[in-house]
Amino acid sequence: MKRFIADSIQVVDLISWLLTALFFCGAAYIFDGDMLASLWGALAVVFIMFLVGSSIEIMIETMKNTPGIGTLTGFLTNGPEALVVIVGLVTGDILFASSTPLGSNYMNPILLIIAALLLGRIGMVFRVAPIYFSITMLVTICLAGGFYLIEADQYWLWVLILIPVSSLLFYKRPPEQDGEEEQDIAVAKWWLWPSLLVLVASGYYLDPVVAYASDASHVPKGVIGFVVLSILTSWPEFKSVLALLRRDLALAAVLNIVVSNITNLWLASGGVVLYLLM
Repeated sequence: MKRFIADSIQVVDLISWLLTALFFCGAAYIFDGDMLASLWGALAVVFIMFLVGSSIEIMIETMKNTPGIGTLTGFLTNGPEALVVIVGLVTGDILFASSTPLGSNYMNPILLIIAALLLGRIGMVFRVAPIYFSITMLVTICLAGGFYLIEADQYWLWVLILIPVSSLLFYKRPPEQDGEEEQDIAVAKWWLWPSLLVLVASGYYLDPVVAYASDASHVPKGVIGFVVLSILTSWPEFKSVLALLRRDLALAAVLNIVVSNITNLWLASGGVVLYLLM
């Protein structure tokens, strides 16, 4: 566990935190907000999302030798997005609830390419089911963006189109080959339960923190979810992809992003359905 904590904060984390602070402070400057309060809001958002992301990473680490790890991590790394959807629904803000999972669909393929470039695995990644991957990314991105082009009375139509299309893409994903088992598990399996408690506690404070940052910087919560939280919640996917590519599991890395994008659509559509029913 000590080694996991030491390795958990990387340069990419520091860069994302700095960009978050610049985003809120820059917005406060442009829209005549409170610069100091915006900085504190940015730090609070970063801290909450760090706890959320770390909890998900610990869960993944406890299951790293599970068969079908690419698909499994694709589901698990969507934990932060699921948390935002739940928080948005509780507060009755569907645009905030859906903004983060839909925004993550744009970030995920970008982060996959960045990870592949950093590790010199870009050729390996692009050789993995290129037609399926390209079609899936295009469709999941278009469906995510399409949500913002329709009126509220057309949400049901969006859901009715999304569910069969995304389910077909999930069903048609290439079969995954299990990689070699690693013996150096950094986190014991019992850490799964404390990390789950931290995840729930972080979710409790997420909306007040985002609301504070929004008020201070004069940035709408929906924009914060789509831009800032989508980047921060995609960090577990990024780190998971890095770990898989280091093990030369290119297919698992690609499936991580594919399943994550499809799951984001399911999360957003599920949130929309619950919102309409309520």
